[in-house]
Amino acid sequence: MQETEPKHAKAGVEAASAIIETESPRSGRGGRPTRAAAEALDRRILDVAASLFASQGFAATSMEQIASECHAGKDTIYRRYPSKASLFSTLMETLRTRIVSELDAHMESAGAPADRLRRYARSLLEINLRPDLIALRRVALSEAIPIGGVQPTPVAQDPFMSRFAVLVKEAQADGVTMKGDPLFIAEQLLYATSVLPANAAMLGEDRFADPAEQNRYFNRAWDLFFSGASPRD
Repeated sequence: MQETEPKHAKAGVEAASAIIETESPRSGRGGRPTRAAAEALDRRILDVAASLFASQGFAATSMEQIASECHAGKDTIYRRYPSKASLFSTLMETLRTRIVSELDAHMESAGAPADRLRRYARSLLEINLRPDLIALRRVALSEAIPIGGVQPTPVAQDPFMSRFAVLVKEAQADGVTMKGDPLFIAEQLLYATSVLPANAAMLGEDRFADPAEQNRYFNRAWDLFFSGASPRD
């Protein structure tokens, strides 16, 4: 069966093409691109790479194709990224950095520890169900990691989980969560509230595309988890 290109991937390519048409690099002294032009090119490369990896997979996407879609020379791409694996790793790290910034807003938000923990967990579910991240995660797990293109991040070093553990520890101090290793509890809470919907989406199911269904699942999973994780006398 012939696979069709996902709409979100096609939209990403079109968006990148629009940038190409409207942003021509300007040269500074000596004919070198200005910093703004270089940064715009970096963003364009990553946007195009994200769309191609998501729609075609890791193996089927070549550096030459990325260069062509970016209207950039191969040498330009290879000066920045010596290999396809390096480009994919940089792409995933860039996305991670953006998400960390987004999640840090929840870390700084006011409220009771239990409420802050709940908002963070709910945000992780929403993030894990974003179509672009689902597509790239599918590529990472099925292709890039098995062939050594990228390395998985250990849980203890994962910036999402380290922040999650901080919130669990605050909830423990407030007496709303049982004692124990905060990172382990955070990991189990993630499994309870996000992993099943994320895996279902990666397998092509769309039942969690509706935010109302996400809320129903999350609320049930949250209540069930904390009925077993609440402090015991």
